[in-house]
Amino acid sequence: MSVKVLMIDDDPAMTELIALLLRSHGMSVVACNDSTQSVEMVKGENPDVILLDLMMPGQDGWEVCKAIRAFSRVPIAILSAIDDPAVIASALDSGADDYLVKPTPGGVLVAHINNLARRHLAEQKNALIRQTGSLVTPSVR
Repeated sequence: MSVKVLMIDDDPAMTELIALLLRSHGMSVVACNDSTQSVEMVKGENPDVILLDLMMPGQDGWEVCKAIRAFSRVPIAILSAIDDPAVIASALDSGADDYLVKPTPGGVLVAHINNLARRHLAEQKNALIRQTGSLVTPSVR
C-alpha cells in the first residue's frame, strides 16, 4: 500500500523537492501551495498523512490544522523552519501529531511519515473492529 501524502506549503520549490524525495520512497504526493484551499483539498484527496508548514500567507498553519481537526483525524506533521519550544508546543496543542524542523534529513522525514501512516491505519482498523465486531465488513443482503 502506497502512503498518500498531502503537502501544504506556500513554497512550490519546497513542495516539489519533498515530493521528489517521497515519491522515490514509493509514496504518492499531492501538493497545495495555497493555504486557503488546503482544507478542501484534504476533503477531496483523503490523504494518509498531511505535511503542513506553519508560516503561510492567508491562513497560517495553526488555523489550517484546527480547521482540519474539526472534521478529520488524519495525521498532521508540521514541517517548519521555526525551532522554538513554545511554537512547537503551540502547534501540537492545535492538533498536530508531529513536528519536524526544516531542514529535516530525508530518511528521518520518511520514517516519521511511515510511523504516522502505520498508527493511523491501526486506529482505523481498531475503529472498524469496534463498530462491526470484526475486520470483515458485513455484506449487504
